[in-house]
Amino acid sequence: MTRRTDTPPAWDERTQLTTFLDYARDTARAKCEGLSAEDARKAPLPNSPLMTMCGLIGHLRWVEYHWFQVMFLGEEPEGPLTEATDEDPDPEMRQAQDIPLPRLLAEYEEQSARYRRLLSDHDLDSKASRPFRDGSHADLRWIVLHLIEEISRHNGHLDIVRELVDGRTGV
Repeated sequence: MTRRTDTPPAWDERTQLTTFLDYARDTARAKCEGLSAEDARKAPLPNSPLMTMCGLIGHLRWVEYHWFQVMFLGEEPEGPLTEATDEDPDPEMRQAQDIPLPRLLAEYEEQSARYRRLLSDHDLDSKASRPFRDGSHADLRWIVLHLIEEISRHNGHLDIVRELVDGRTGV
């Protein structure tokens, strides 16, 4: 069982932010515990065929990649996000349907460990290498806050999908 806490071991800003980021990540993983391979791919919402447990975890993995590696570090994008089109705006969710949930979760955890190191190596005031469309540059603090919001919002989706596919609630 995934252990998680939203209580930081220290009360400085960095520790509070990284604790909440890990709490959101751990909550996403906890919502997937004990899920069958079949249920991980079920899309219980009739108008949202990509809204599956696998699809959501795949999305979270690639959203973090985009913000940390592409926007903050300035690396060239790769992976499914480079394939997004108006007709297929969420290829990371579609492609995740073909990946076993344990592998998606392991890749997400491995990536989270890399980003923990990245966060420890940079000041929260450090500016992203890539600008927004308006030319402004987010700082690392904003990126962490945005990811806490993004993961937490999708945790609500994971909650709903999990309840609809197998009845489990309360994670």
